[in-house]
Amino acid sequence: MSTFTNTLSRKKKQRILYLGIDVPFLICVIALLSIGLLMVYSAGWDFSVTQLGENPSYLFIRQLRFVVLGSSLAILAFIFGYKRLKKFIVTLMVLNIILLLSVIIFVGETRLGAQRALFNGSIQPSEFSKLILVVYLSFWLNSKQEQLNKFSFGLLPMIGILGITSGLIMLQPDISAAATIMLIGGIMFFLGGGELRQITFILGIAIIIGLIIVFLVPTGKLRLAEFISGIQDPLNASYHVKRSIEAIVRGGTFGVGIGRATTKFTGLPVAPTDSIYAVIAEETGLIGASSIVVLFLVFLWRGLTIANNAPDLLGKLIAAGITVWIFTEAMINICVMVSLLPFAGNALPFISAGGSSMVTVLSGVGLIMSVARATAIKKNKEEGRPLDEIVDLRRDDRRRRVSRARCSASAWR
Repeated sequence: MSTFTNTLSRKKKQRILYLGIDVPFLICVIALLSIGLLMVYSAGWDFSVTQLGENPSYLFIRQLRFVVLGSSLAILAFIFGYKRLKKFIVTLMVLNIILLLSVIIFVGETRLGAQRALFNGSIQPSEFSKLILVVYLSFWLNSKQEQLNKFSFGLLPMIGILGITSGLIMLQPDISAAATIMLIGGIMFFLGGGELRQITFILGIAIIIGLIIVFLVPTGKLRLAEFISGIQDPLNASYHVKRSIEAIVRGGTFGVGIGRATTKFTGLPVAPTDSIYAVIAEETGLIGASSIVVLFLVFLWRGLTIANNAPDLLGKLIAAGITVWIFTEAMINICVMVSLLPFAGNALPFISAGGSSMVTVLSGVGLIMSVARATAIKKNKEEGRPLDEIVDLRRDDRRRRVSRARCSASAWR
């Protein structure tokens, strides 16, 4: 009996397919994308007609195309592998700076008082900058481990990298994106092994410069004043925040139903993009709105788990950096909608309508999954079971033998 049980156990292990995919992470991303497409259709059909002069399904179809494009890039990144980016990372960083300069020089599309996009709004370089900066800093921090805590070789170059990128974004001006860049930089420096005093120094400088810019830029000064007034009395909050809170209150616990929200028709600004979380809260209530937060927490958990299990420091930095960046973007958007932060133009990842954000975020997901795949390959090699090994996938003797990749049971955890 014991021999039979051991034989059966070995056969079950042999049937496990190992592709290095973190299933909970992938399911979480698919769930967020599905919710996003549904809510873009709900929040975007009126916007497509009244604001864009297109047919009701225009924004939904456009978003679907970006999801397909972003998913294709994610698969490509997954297969290509994060280590191979070393040959292209400097070129990508230079191209990113050129695009940021182009927005200023050639006067990109104006959105919310800022010049942020090129080619009639098709490309928003500040979105690409976030992912490129995370990847670039990952390679840079990985190569500078011995000199990282020396001012001239660690902190000073780091300030230069962040300063150039965030400075070009500030010239648009896009305060929220520039602040996100600085925050990402501080987090990456910490993950890379930077000393706490140096990180505090970087963030301190960033806060001082940020406050100076906020008071010099009319838009930033107005947003800060409206936020402080809103904290003191919700009736004095900005029009955008008041309409968002109205939508959330109308939604109650269970919501008014998908497609039945009214604030998106009566003045809620940019409902399919920046304000889509308010539409979710109105149509699905506290239950639906909380579910979005839970999904992003699962995304954070699984992303950091992949980073923790990465086979090298570079993989840890890339997976953790991208995960924290996407989670931070989501929390900023949600906190703005409930008046916990000053108004910012951050999109809600995977959900808000927008091509640059969707393509960039999904590309980042592909890189995270490539780290998980590298971990899987390393474990297989350590256990003497390469990915191309032939695995018996038959149940007893009634199914044919096929050649498939396989993995250890731990890869599905």
